[in-house]
Amino acid sequence: MNSFGDSAPGHLTLAQLQAQQEQQAQGAPRQLAERAGQTSVDNPWPLHVLSNKMHEYIARCVPTWVEGQIIELNHRGRVSYVTLRDMEQEVSVSVTVWGSEMAKVQGQLERGSRVVLQLKPDFWVKTGRLSMQGSHIKPVGVGSMLELIEQLRAKLQAEGLFSPERKRPLPLLPRRVGLITGRDSDAMKDVIRNASLRWPAVDFEVREVAVQGVNAVAQVTAALAELDSRDDVDVIVIARGGGSFEDLLPFSEEAMVRAVAAAHTPVVSAIGHEADSPLMDHAADLRASTPTDAGKRIVPDVREERELFASVRYQLVRAVEQLVSAERYGLAQVRSRPVLANPGSALLARSEDIERLRARAASAAVHRLARDRDLISQLRARVTALSPQQTLERGYAVMQDASGQLVRDARTLHEGQNISVRAAVGAVDAAVTAVHEKNH
Repeated sequence: MNSFGDSAPGHLTLAQLQAQQEQQAQGAPRQLAERAGQTSVDNPWPLHVLSNKMHEYIARCVPTWVEGQIIELNHRGRVSYVTLRDMEQEVSVSVTVWGSEMAKVQGQLERGSRVVLQLKPDFWVKTGRLSMQGSHIKPVGVGSMLELIEQLRAKLQAEGLFSPERKRPLPLLPRRVGLITGRDSDAMKDVIRNASLRWPAVDFEVREVAVQGVNAVAQVTAALAELDSRDDVDVIVIARGGGSFEDLLPFSEEAMVRAVAAAHTPVVSAIGHEADSPLMDHAADLRASTPTDAGKRIVPDVREERELFASVRYQLVRAVEQLVSAERYGLAQVRSRPVLANPGSALLARSEDIERLRARAASAAVHRLARDRDLISQLRARVTALSPQQTLERGYAVMQDASGQLVRDARTLHEGQNISVRAAVGAVDAAVTAVHEKNH
């Protein structure tokens, strides 16, 4: 066993540690190792020594010309932060470019631009962060990946996959919402939380899949096909949080876009942030700017719906009350009329009218009868004056032959012919004794 006075190899005894602390307290400098390999647990470097030595080492690196594709470009004051991606392999680096260097760029830099620039590594001592300083940037064309995406966009658009006419409206209140998202991701939490705040009874069918990398397309399309085949899922949300251009590439793959366009269930695309726009956004039935926005748009707000129902109910009650009030006012106006206040007065007036009309009718009938009697008397007098009897009354007689025919011409008779002579009163039978051709 070691006593407190003994020291094991590579360790300091308590006495040695105490002596070392006294030397440091007295200001005596500690002898540091010159190289990293000479440090030990008993003689470590202070952290600043390592940072300074790394800074000195990296500062001696020679600037290197490289070629790559810009997948992220953010301007912040006098500094621009660029994410540069290799043209062939999945390798990316972050580059810091000062405003003076950006001002020298000939042409317009944007996401997808293919550039050649000088990179020089730099180590920030205070934070221990390694960064790349970019300079002498020269655009050499649009990046190959962006070119392929634009070609695919034009192809799918020509096929009509992005046509507004084929997009289906979302149901007002889905029975169940299908959610395809990353495993335990913030996007999943944002969609569920915001949808539940708006409609607490919303029901989710969640499928956690890879949302970036080589497996993303296969897993997302498989989950989409499975949810699309279910009758109880009324809308499907595909959600992913923000990320680099490279991270969002699976959502611009042709297989992914065609799967979304072929789905029978309405699909909501909620990929990245407002500025991100993968091709899936154009094929989906609804594009949400963020997962949070998707959660707000797939279900109605229960408070707004309650306010709407309250407003409609108020308007309905108001309309019924106004109708009842108007009808009551109309009834009051009708009841206030004299004819309804004293119905007998109206009957009395009508009774007087009937009596008056009856009297007029009787008077008219009497006058008409009197006038007709006078007319009949006049006609009778005229008929009587013109009747044969009246002629007979004046002394004339009517002569008829045996057949009853009137004798108008005496020359038609012959002697011995029997005739009948009618006087005003009575008649006689006679025989013709002589016929005279002329009146005597």
